[in-house]
Amino acid sequence: MPNTASAPELGLLIEPETLAAHLTSSNLLIIDQSSQDTYRQHHVPGAVHVDFKRLQLGVAPTPGALPSLDALSTLFSEIGLTPDTHVIAYDDEGGGWAGRLIWILDCIGHTRYSYLNGGIHAWLQAGLATEQEEHVAASSHYEVTELHDGFSLTKEDILQRLGRPDFAIWDARSAAEYSGEKVISARGGHIPGAIHFEWTAGMDKERGLRVLDLEVFRTQLQQLGLNQEQEIVTHCQTHHRSGFTYLVGKLLGFNIKAYAGSWSEWGNDPNTPIHTGKQP
Repeated sequence: MPNTASAPELGLLIEPETLAAHLTSSNLLIIDQSSQDTYRQHHVPGAVHVDFKRLQLGVAPTPGALPSLDALSTLFSEIGLTPDTHVIAYDDEGGGWAGRLIWILDCIGHTRYSYLNGGIHAWLQAGLATEQEEHVAASSHYEVTELHDGFSLTKEDILQRLGRPDFAIWDARSAAEYSGEKVISARGGHIPGAIHFEWTAGMDKERGLRVLDLEVFRTQLQQLGLNQEQEIVTHCQTHHRSGFTYLVGKLLGFNIKAYAGSWSEWGNDPNTPIHTGKQP
């Protein structure tokens, strides 16, 4: 008999075995943001593939900003999103693109979603069945009419908050980018006061790139100076890697927001303050 369990009962973080038990739920939309090659090789049964480029503006100096409301409406209609749909987000890199998708769902006001812990790597590690053929979802009419406040900060917002004790910046880039040794934008370094925790350090490489044990993760972040008492904004170069850190912030109950302009905007603006070196 088909499993008809209600998908909205699923939590934000779900394990492969949990998703496998709900695959026949009628209101699930599984979105795979792996590479095209990975998707063609193996994906979760019923998953639709979404190219990450369709969820980015792709225009300098803020390529990681959201595309237009019309572009978002077109995409989500194509893949069959409805207000009652429960989205399962996953990728093949440990949660960067999937976390960014969850941020986008927050921005458009869609609150029904889960992250498949570890994505396709954890699914394969669990020995669960996969598909190779492309899945095409039945289309819908999903209209994005506005972006909701409370999930993003702009460059101007950050400049106004710098130095406040109740505000923190989580920089998810590499150590070399943070210190300024590796320069991708016009200038290298980091936002003054930003705390560095590189995104892949939060993934368990022995367990299919699942998120680290959350209480261990919480302790590590607290020791660095990130906690539930602060408003935290996270960024990387184009708000891709910081999709993962945004997701982790939500899992830990932080007041987490994203800076979509990220270092691409900040580091290319000659008037923004910058620090170099390994210290905030």
